[in-house]
Amino acid sequence: MKARRLGNMEVSEIGAGAMSISGSYGPPADIDQGIRTLRTAHDNGITFFDTAEVYGPYTNEELVGEALAPIRDQVKIATKFGFALDGTTARDSRPDRIKRVAEASLKRLKTDRIDLFYQHRVDRNVPIEDVAGAVKDLIQEGKVLHFGLSEPSPRTIRRAHAVQAVTAVQTEYSMMERSPKTNGVLATCEELGIGFVPWGPLGMGYLTGKMDGNTRFDPKTDLRASFERFTPENLAANLPIIELLRQYAERRGATPSQIALAWLRAQEPFIVPIPGTRNIDHLNENLGALRVELTSADLAEIEAVLSKLTVHGGRMNPMYMESVDVSA
Repeated sequence: MKARRLGNMEVSEIGAGAMSISGSYGPPADIDQGIRTLRTAHDNGITFFDTAEVYGPYTNEELVGEALAPIRDQVKIATKFGFALDGTTARDSRPDRIKRVAEASLKRLKTDRIDLFYQHRVDRNVPIEDVAGAVKDLIQEGKVLHFGLSEPSPRTIRRAHAVQAVTAVQTEYSMMERSPKTNGVLATCEELGIGFVPWGPLGMGYLTGKMDGNTRFDPKTDLRASFERFTPENLAANLPIIELLRQYAERRGATPSQIALAWLRAQEPFIVPIPGTRNIDHLNENLGALRVELTSADLAEIEAVLSKLTVHGGRMNPMYMESVDVSA
């Protein structure tokens, strides 16, 4: 495991997303299993762990706090504020609420500082300068060490960064969802020296190659049940992407997941993907991506094929997409 830099914060070149352990893509895992998975990740060199107030809500932060307490000084913990937690996707990033969330997250995480505090989604009712100012106050108090933004537009990144340096930007990015490359977000991060953290680096599980048109999702426990990309028709229509991954995987003695993660790492040196799993076998498979190095010729060949493929279905449902900041 090598290190990478998100702004001026050093982390492992692959992180661990904890969200799915507490639900979202199926029912929550057993707490002991979650703790075991996160500690195994650290045993294998992962030092960057991602959670949020809204996951659970609250229970995922508690899980991460419990799992990492014995090794707290050896890891970096990222968490997030910004949802109203009122049963909708409404946002609330008023400065006084940000500060209250920070205090509550510190308790749940069993720690005295949050290494990276993201605004989870941009709140159109609160100027981003006020959000950045609130986090700046928390940084001056030592309760937060670094500021991040999730799903922001380039304009929002610039406005926030002018008030308080942004360390990392988090957005969905994978071989299936390449919009950060075309909407200016990645270019803005590169220009300003900001790290980039792709969530959903395995296409919310699709790029593992273990789904097809017969795959079904439980609407009670799995967010993907309402996402257009995960309808039976689109699961089948997007299989040419899986075929490309399988061809490369066969050539490299790897798996589709490992090629997908290696592709992301090869895009930019300031990219740190955070694949999430509750399963230690899947964790080990993800770590195997570190053994796969794609050359510039590989990347050009993959890009030539991807550019001819249509990705069928939007990445989230309209309710979730409404919270993505796409201002010019």
